[in-house]
Order: sequence, then C-alpha cells, then structure tokens
Amino acid sequence: MSLKRKIALNLSIAFSLLFGIVMVVIYMSFNDFRREEFKERFRQRLEFTSHFIAKSKDFEEEAPVFFNENSDNIMLNETILIFNSKKELIYSTIKDRNVTWNNALLKELDEKKVIYSEKTVPEIYAALRTINGENYYILTSAFDTNGKSKLAYLKYLLITAYVMSTLLIGFFSYYFMGQFLKPLEDLNQEISEITAHKLTKQIPVRNSNDEIDVLANSFNTMIGRLDDVFQSQKDFTASASHEIRTPITRMAFQLENLIKFGEHAPETLNSLRQIRRDVYQLSDLTNSLILLTKFDKENIQSIYEEVRIDEVIFESFEAVEKSYPNLKMDFLIAEETSDNGLLTIKGIQSLLDIVFINLFKNAAVYSDNMEVDVLITETGEHVTVDVISHGNTIPAEEQSRLFEAFQRGKNSQNISGSGLGLRIVKRILEYHGAKIIYTSTEAMVNKFSVVFNK
Repeated sequence: MSLKRKIALNLSIAFSLLFGIVMVVIYMSFNDFRREEFKERFRQRLEFTSHFIAKSKDFEEEAPVFFNENSDNIMLNETILIFNSKKELIYSTIKDRNVTWNNALLKELDEKKVIYSEKTVPEIYAALRTINGENYYILTSAFDTNGKSKLAYLKYLLITAYVMSTLLIGFFSYYFMGQFLKPLEDLNQEISEITAHKLTKQIPVRNSNDEIDVLANSFNTMIGRLDDVFQSQKDFTASASHEIRTPITRMAFQLENLIKFGEHAPETLNSLRQIRRDVYQLSDLTNSLILLTKFDKENIQSIYEEVRIDEVIFESFEAVEKSYPNLKMDFLIAEETSDNGLLTIKGIQSLLDIVFINLFKNAAVYSDNMEVDVLITETGEHVTVDVISHGNTIPAEEQSRLFEAFQRGKNSQNISGSGLGLRIVKRILEYHGAKIIYTSTEAMVNKFSVVFNK
C-alpha cells in the first residue's frame, strides 16, 4: 500500500471514529433529554391531579368531569389510577376494560414516595401524596410516542450523516494527501529516470525548505559522488582494456607462429597448444568483462537489433572450433517450429556470441566425445536453444550455485577454468530478458536451455 493511501486511510479511520463517538454522545444526550422531558410532564400531570384533589369537595363525583374538561393535556394512552390510604382504588380513567395494578408498587411507594420506571411499557410515574391529611397513591402511565419518534428520526439522521461524512472524509483525505505528496511522487519519478549513464542529471529543487527539498539536495549530493566513482571506474576500464588486450594479442600471435613454423618435440607442441588455449580463454574473458562494462540494463534495449539466433550459433561454434578443432556440432530445428519461424530475437550479437561461445567451450571441455547437440525450438512466445553434451553431470546440490561467480563443480576437477563463464552467460541473458536453465534428464547428459522472449 502506498504512503498516500496509508495516510488517507489512517486519517479516515481517525476522523470516522471521532465522528462516530460524537454521534453516539449526541444520541445518548438527546435520549436523556427526552426521558427527563417526559418525566417532567409526568410530574406536572401528577401535581395537577394532586392540586385537583386538594381543591375538590367531592373528588369521586367531580373527577370524571374534571378529567374530561382537561383531556387536551392528557398524554398518549395515559391512564391514571388513584388509591386512598387503604390502597383501595377510588378513581380510574380506564372505563372500557378491567383495571389491574401492581400491589408491590403501592407498597414500594410507602418507602420511596416517588417511583419512575421507563423500562416498562408504558412508562410509569407513581407518587404518594398527603392531601388534606390523607394519603393518596397516584399512578400515572403513558407512552412517549412523540419523543420516541423524534429519537428514531435522530438515529436515522445521525447514521446517514455518519455514512456520508465517512465517505467524504475518505475522498478528501485521499485527494489532499495526493496534493501534499505530489512533490514526493515527482521526486520519485525523477529518481527512477536516473541511470548509470545519467548520473550528471540533478533533481530539481523547489526552494521551499521542506523535507522533500532536503531529500532532493541529499540525493543530488549522493549522485555527484556516485558520478565521480563511476567516472573513475570508466577511466580505469578504458585504460585496463587497452593495456591488457595488447599484450594478450601479442602473446597469441607469437604462440600461433611458434606452433605453425617452429619445429618442436611433441611434448613441447602440446604445451604450446595448451598455453594457446589458456591465452585465448584469458582473451575471451577479458573481452567479455570489457563488453559488459559498456552496457547496463537501462540503456541496453536502446541499441537492440534483429539477430538471427542460428547465425549466432554457427559463428560462435566457428570461434570455438579454432581452439577445439575436434569439436563436432549436430544442429537441429525442432519439428514444432513452424515453417514461418524466423529464428530472430532482439539483442546485441556481440554479447550473444559470448553466451554460446562459453556454452560450446563447456561442451568441448567437459564432454566425453567432443560432440555438442543444438536444438532450436520457436513458439509463438519464445525461442529456446538447447545445448546438449554428454559427460559427467553436475550434482543436484551444486546446481543452485552453478551460475555464481567462481563456482566450479566436482566434474571440473583437473580441468582449467576461471569459474566466471556461466556467470557471464547468465548476466548477458538477464540483460536480454532471457533465462538459462540447466537440467540433466538422463545419466551423462548435460542440457543448458536458453529461453528468449520474442
């Protein structure tokens, strides 16, 4: 998850939680207010009834007329039960059904004097009043339909507001974080465009003195130092390539003359030929390293060209054949390759030559019969080249380190080599977006499969 999304998500969660807490507080506060308001109406109604009892000369006769005249003040589904000091019902507003009550509530009034219960349906407000020297138990019950409907509407309103606010907060958090972090994204874009051949490019600084500008200045300083290091490396490579290749070329030329025109004993001639092979191997290794220093993964694709892989194979084999004249090659094209197959890939031929020269040299050095089989298979997506030789196979525990630098297997004992050949092969193929796979499906069979993307 990107930094912009993380910040926007955290802000959204924080504001949503805070807003949710505020909504809950508002809802609970309004519910308390509704309850207290309804309780106050109960109290006023009870005081009104108590005042009527105190002023009435004949309560039981005047009560029906009084409550009918004041019906506008009656709460929804209101019932009033009035008991005398003996807890006998002396008046009830219920006329069309049996009247029931809770005697335990009347006894509880003797201790508490006032009882309010909002958990019952309907709600109950009861009180014990002493009027004109006599005790009266007044029980009032009613539904707070108006308050409950307002509370339900408030809940719906708060939930809707919470959902809408959460969505808006999420949207604006993501938008504003995008605006705030845009300079950082621009910096990242500028950095991603810098390669080993663009180390002189400086990151633009906005002169705003914020953390991003500090980072840009630090990166420019680092780039300057890296450029100095790479420039020194290039200078050394250029000088070393000239100084090393010249004496190697002279040595190879003199060895060729000694072998061709000199009269030597068989042992001396074999030694000269071995020295010549070592010199050619050193020359090839030097050329490979020098070629690799000229390219990097970022700029190599800009100089790609159409390369016929069969031509690369034949040219590489001819180069190896000079040092190993007894080496034989059996070249085949797989039957599944269509007649329209062009056997072409995108790449640099000089580097691809190094790949197959190293593979053919391995076949010549490590095979038992100085023969190498090459099979090309072209499909709609890949061109695969299998280089197969017969000889001692590589143990399974060594195969994972096969393409590491200076790694040589048990089958290479008493055989000269640098341990860099397959490492260079793998690196060149990585530059071309290709891969190499070693398999040994049968005893004494080594197969290297080079897979190119078309």
